[in-house]
Amino acid sequence: MDRRLELVRRYYAPLSTATVKLETTQHGFGFLEALTRRGARLEYGELTLHGALHKYKLSGVPPEQWDELLADHVAKRANVCLYFGPAENALFAFNLDNNRREKNTEVIPEMTLAVAGVRERLEAHGLRPLVIASGRGYHIWCRLDAPRRNEEIYRFMLSQAVQTAAGIHFQGGDRHRVKFNFYPDPHTDNLVSLRLFGSDHAKNQVFSRVFTRDGLLDEPQSWDWFERHVNAGPVSAGVFDAALKGSGARA
Repeated sequence: MDRRLELVRRYYAPLSTATVKLETTQHGFGFLEALTRRGARLEYGELTLHGALHKYKLSGVPPEQWDELLADHVAKRANVCLYFGPAENALFAFNLDNNRREKNTEVIPEMTLAVAGVRERLEAHGLRPLVIASGRGYHIWCRLDAPRRNEEIYRFMLSQAVQTAAGIHFQGGDRHRVKFNFYPDPHTDNLVSLRLFGSDHAKNQVFSRVFTRDGLLDEPQSWDWFERHVNAGPVSAGVFDAALKGSGARA
């Protein structure tokens, strides 16, 4: 088995693979028939006007089809996105986006401050983040060894974002130029998904590389770093509990 496929499978094991969003350039009735031939149900299909990217949400995906979709993901034939559990999760992620309407793929100074701020706060709490450069910004993932309630995860992420935004302001930046998205978010349950590590960004065709304190790694280095990160195992959920309490976010 391709080691990349197995690494992605292991890291995202806490998320259900029965519901999947697929981003691909493929379309047409023949393609839709192939997507549903094993019993998966097509909930919706979104065809973009420029024809470069199409999105499909599938539910009831059987294990054998999940294997095929994941293989397509690491082979860069499609992008796979997964949804978070509706009540609790052992994975959570910040999605930091450039909030400008134009030239929103540029790495602005505020984004540099934002990703550094979130990373530093997570590491200070003992959480080991996986930071990935993606499209307009960064995805910052954390993995726990046991799930926690979505409301607790959301409060913790919100507290870290507020502190980071304040840091951007105090350093002379405009905090409004960075959009903080939280996964899971109880307000958008089952509505939004997040792309997994291991593929090219669908729009700019650039591999979503690992971003360390020393800078962006190239694609092979990113896979090597990801392998070490996965093998290190998840962080204890007890560490998260202490971080939640220490952040003052507990209700």
